[in-house]
Formats: sequence, structure tokens, C-alpha cells
Amino acid sequence: MRKAVLFLVALALVAAVWELYKSLGPEAGGEVLGWKIMPRTNRNAMPHVWDMTTRLFDPERRASGRAIWRVVLAGVWYSLRLAVLGLAVGATVGVLLAVLMARFGVVRRGLLPYLVVSQTVPLIALAPLVASWGGRLQPFGWEWPKWLSVVVLGAFLAFFPVSVGTLRGLEATPATSLELMRSYAATWGETLRKVRLPAAVPYIVPALRLAAAAAVVGVVVAEISTGQRGGIGRLVIEYGRTSSADPERLFTAVFGAAVLGLLMALLIAGMDWFVMRGRQRVEEYS
Repeated sequence: MRKAVLFLVALALVAAVWELYKSLGPEAGGEVLGWKIMPRTNRNAMPHVWDMTTRLFDPERRASGRAIWRVVLAGVWYSLRLAVLGLAVGATVGVLLAVLMARFGVVRRGLLPYLVVSQTVPLIALAPLVASWGGRLQPFGWEWPKWLSVVVLGAFLAFFPVSVGTLRGLEATPATSLELMRSYAATWGETLRKVRLPAAVPYIVPALRLAAAAAVVGVVVAEISTGQRGGIGRLVIEYGRTSSADPERLFTAVFGAAVLGLLMALLIAGMDWFVMRGRQRVEEYS
């Protein structure tokens, strides 16, 4: 309850700061020490909070009785499913890569630098390539769906923090536990399953938080780049086309993207609560 109240207070403070700056800031923006860092306060750049909120309950189109909040909520639900799937794929790939790097030193030395470099590739440039490559894949007559390209791009951003966090957790296994498994003549696979992976859980869960946020970013950017319909990213494009005449509607899509991120955070928080019961967290190990 305390966290929920603090969250609502934080939202109220953001809204208050928004309205305060809108009433006092320069309409055309301004400079500080020669740097143009003061944003504009006109309607196109900063609509009133109440105007953006009430716009959620207006019809999306004049000929349609469907409210904007329903459209935004449907887009959030669509993108949430893609983000969860991308997170699952990315987490699976990340754990497998971490296990390989922990097992073989040559794999770690050869692969880890490329994993780091992979995260410097601009996703907005990679998205059309993935969509194009996927469109050419037709194994056994199966056609690559467009939404799968979005999932792949979400997984592309999600696998890296999981891989690094899992690798760190596997290497943080207490030496006494490893020595005990050796005394039992346990194989490397048995040691991994019974000792290393359980010891890595406190490192994997924080990594999943980063991966969840990365999956949301990857899915939304991929939807925008590939033009995938149904998601919140597509709504950002559609509502952005009329932002000069109706900026409040664009911000409703932005609110939807924020809700998407919050839902993913709640999902990981619930998993954190379930998995970490009775376990020490990373801070307690150090």
C-alpha cells in the first residue's frame, strides 16, 4: 500500500511540475548559457494534463463510438504479449549463452566481446533488415509472420542483460559448494543443475528487470520501424500524423507505452516475489 501511495504521489508531482513549467516557461523555448535546453510550452509541445486525460474518453474518430482509451488499451495488450514473448526468448537465449561461456573459457573469450558490440547496433536500423530477412524464410511452406520480427527484436535487446547477469551468478557459486560436488564425483551438468543455477538466481532476477524494460523498448521501436499493426507503437505513428492539430491524442499513445512498461515491471516484480522467497539477494552476498 505504501508503494502504491508513493506511486500516485509521484504522478501527482509530475503533473504539478508539468503544469507549473507550462504556466511559467517560455512558449517558444529558451536558452540557458547559450544552450537551447528549455522546452517549448505551447499546445503542440506541452498540452495541459487535464486535456490529455479527458482526450482518453473521447471517440477515436467522429464516425466511431469507440473511445480512445479502449483503442490504447487494446494496443497495450497486443504489445504486452509480444514483449513477454520477446523477454522469454531473450532470457532463454541469454541463459544458454551464459552456460556455454561458463563451461568453456574459449567461448567466453571469443563470444563476450561480440555480445557487448551487438548492443551498440541501432535497433531502428536493424528492424527493417530483420523484417526483410524473415519475409524470405519459408521453411516447409510456413510463412514468417510479421509480428515474429517484432518478437525477435525485443529478444535481441533482452538477451544481453540476462546473459551477463547469469554468467556472473554462475561464477559466484561458493567454492565450498563446488568442492562438495567434486567430492561426490558429480558431473559438470549435475553441478550446474543442483548448485550453479540455484546460486545464480539472485543475479538472474535483477537482470530480468533490465531485460523486461529492454524488451518493451525493442517491441515498441520495432512496431514503429516495421509498421506492425495492433500494437502501441503503431498507435504512436498514427496519432503522431495528426499531432499538429491534435497533440493530446498523441500523448494518449505515450500514456499507453508508459502503462506497457509498468505492466512489465509488475510482472517481473511478481516473479521476483515468488522466486526470491527465502533467498538472499545480491546485495546480501557482497
